[in-house]
Amino acid sequence: MNEEVKSPEVMTGGEPQKKISPALKKELKNIFLYIIVGLCIMFGIFFLIMCIFPEIKNNAEFEYWKIALGGIGGGGVAFLNFLLMGLTVQKVASDTNPDRARNRMKLSYTYRYLMQVAWIVIAILVPCFNYISGIVPLLFPSLGIKIGSIIFKKN
Repeated sequence: MNEEVKSPEVMTGGEPQKKISPALKKELKNIFLYIIVGLCIMFGIFFLIMCIFPEIKNNAEFEYWKIALGGIGGGGVAFLNFLLMGLTVQKVASDTNPDRARNRMKLSYTYRYLMQVAWIVIAILVPCFNYISGIVPLLFPSLGIKIGSIIFKKN
């Protein structure tokens, strides 16, 4: 058997595959941490509200598994959004054509925005998700970055 080994350039349509930069890896770890902490706080608040107002447990929308599924889905979309943004910025930074770089960034923003809107619609319409716990995690990366910059402010 004579198998041909394809190079990364051939597999990606002519563009060399790039690895995730160390700076992006570091930021992705931070974003993942912000999302996990945010989810834990959010789940704790849901639990606390359900303890204070036990009649909420009778509402089918506030079943524990629906809250967990919504939170995990929302956290996943939030992480994916940041990953795609980071990969786009990494690719745009190495582009020598400023117009192409600007257009690539705009297109990435549009697709990522549509991905989030699609998730919000899914979280609201599909009954296996609690829509509140599905939408709130989309805010965790930006909140984490802002709170982290205040707490770990470097002079």
